[in-house]
Formats: sequence, C-alpha cells, structure tokens
Amino acid sequence: MGRVTATERRAVLLATAGLALAAGCATRNAVAHPVHSSSRAPAPLALPAQLTHGPRDRPRVALTFHGGGDPATARALLTEAEKHGARVTVLAVGTWLDAHPDLARRIRDGGHDLGNHTLRHLDINAMSEAEARAEIAGCAERLKRLTGSVGSWFRPSRTPTASPLVTRLAQEAGYPHVLSYDVDSLDFTSPGAAAVARKVLAEIREGSVVSLHFGYADTVAALPVVLEELDRRGLAAVTTTELFS
Repeated sequence: MGRVTATERRAVLLATAGLALAAGCATRNAVAHPVHSSSRAPAPLALPAQLTHGPRDRPRVALTFHGGGDPATARALLTEAEKHGARVTVLAVGTWLDAHPDLARRIRDGGHDLGNHTLRHLDINAMSEAEARAEIAGCAERLKRLTGSVGSWFRPSRTPTASPLVTRLAQEAGYPHVLSYDVDSLDFTSPGAAAVARKVLAEIREGSVVSLHFGYADTVAALPVVLEELDRRGLAAVTTTELFS
C-alpha cells in the first residue's frame, strides 16, 4: 500500500497501453478540459432514474469520489486532478461537511461537481421512509447552507443502487437521478495504489462513471497514473454534469 513506485508506475502504464490499443482507443491527443459550473443542471436528456454510465459515443468519463475521511487526502486529490486539467464529482457525506465546511467551497471553486451522499453514510435502503428522508434532507440542507444549492446529484450510501423508495425520496428532495457507477475501484479495501490504478484502467471506457473515495492514500498515489493514461487514450475526465450534457 502507499505510493506507487517508479517501477510499478511503468508496469501499470505498459499493461494498460495494450488494453487501450485493443479497445481501439486513440493514441496520445491533446484533450481540452474546460471548467464547468457544478451548479448547472444536466441537459434534459432522456435519462433513467438510476444512472450507471454516460453516453458511450463520446470520449468522456466521470471520476466520482465519496466525500469523507481525512481532509488532507481530499485536498491532495483535488489538487492532483486540477494539475491534469481534470474535473471530478464529489458526493459528500453530511457529517463530513459539518466537520470540514471549507471543503464544500474548495470543491466548488475548483470547478468540480458537489452532491449528496446522505447525512451519516448508513445503509439507506434498509431504513424506514422517515429515516431515509431525513438522511437525504439532512445532507441537502448542509449543501444548500454551504453552497446555495442542494447539488445536482444524489448517491445512496452503503449500496451502489437505490431502492424504489429511496429513489422517490431523492427526487422529492430535488435530485432527478440517482448516480451509481459502472467501474468500482475498490480503493476502500486498500489493495495498494498499483492495484487501484490497474482495476480502473482495465474497466474504464467512454461514458464510464468511476467510484473512488477520499480518505485513502492508495487513491492519492494512483490518481496521477490513471489521469496520465486517460489522457493518452484521449478520454477527458469531466464532471458528471458535463458527462450527461
């Protein structure tokens, strides 16, 4: 675990180069990564209530982070993304925002999306209607107080997909769609930075939504490798708002 060594870094990039060629991805291109306001709502496309990935015909992907844990790793990940011209999506836990309210502005000021990942990060699908509503509304209230908006995106806690009840409650709270993902980095298992990078790069493709986490050193060390390879493949890391626009 920990930082990727130079040898590991080269090995990951060499291995993923073969994956990129097999998938017919472009060789290195200069990709523009414009800053997009995270307050802009997604365009009115015909989208399902639960989203696992974006359009497969455009060279864009969304790196989404569960907002919790050590704020130092959050700042490091945001800074690294910005160095590469990438924008990410942060689904924040409400109690984490209580502890680190400055990070809400840091995320928004960086041009990233900020959304709702429930108040306490409990198993929301197992809750009663009143409990689940309070979890969604509690985080939404904090986002509104800190940024002026509840955010465009909701991700349920402790599950990749929301139950019909939770989906309805999220819509009532102002979130038209539940944001899931099609690539799970498994970084929360602390498998080592090289393993995180390999898994993401083996599965990511046009339109992918990747699940990552703040609070893990492996993720901080893996992110430069992932971003460099995405750039080599011609895939832009954009906000979820842009992915679905």
